[in-house]
Amino acid sequence: MTIQILHQIGLGKIHDDALNIRKAVFVAEQGVPMQLELDNPDIEAAALHIVAYVDGKLAATARVFEAHPGIWHVQRVATLFPMRGQGIGRQLFDYIEKLAPGYRIQTLDLGAQVQAKGFYESLGFQPYGDAFIEANILHINMKKELV
Repeated sequence: MTIQILHQIGLGKIHDDALNIRKAVFVAEQGVPMQLELDNPDIEAAALHIVAYVDGKLAATARVFEAHPGIWHVQRVATLFPMRGQGIGRQLFDYIEKLAPGYRIQTLDLGAQVQAKGFYESLGFQPYGDAFIEANILHINMKKELV
């Protein structure tokens, strides 16, 4: 199994691949309406899109943008069903953390689906605040200091 992780800022092939994964996981699998998945065209056009490929096939994705100085907000983290449980999500976050210093990022912040909270805790994220509903799915805010 060969894993390759690539990224790009804004729209293009990697964004298209990311969107295909997001549609499969969030829209088809979890029932999130497409208009909520594509919530903000400005963020789509400005965000850093990251995609993991396994043996050249789509596997996982994440979208990050600088919500506040030094803080990347991580969103749209998704792994295609057949690729889950193989450590690809962990490698995706390792990649994000390696990119962060080049963008002067010291903190990662995200709204995790509650069912994925344990995964994020295993990566060093800490929950904060009250749980909330987004796209009819229970979430919790989590963050990780990189410095």
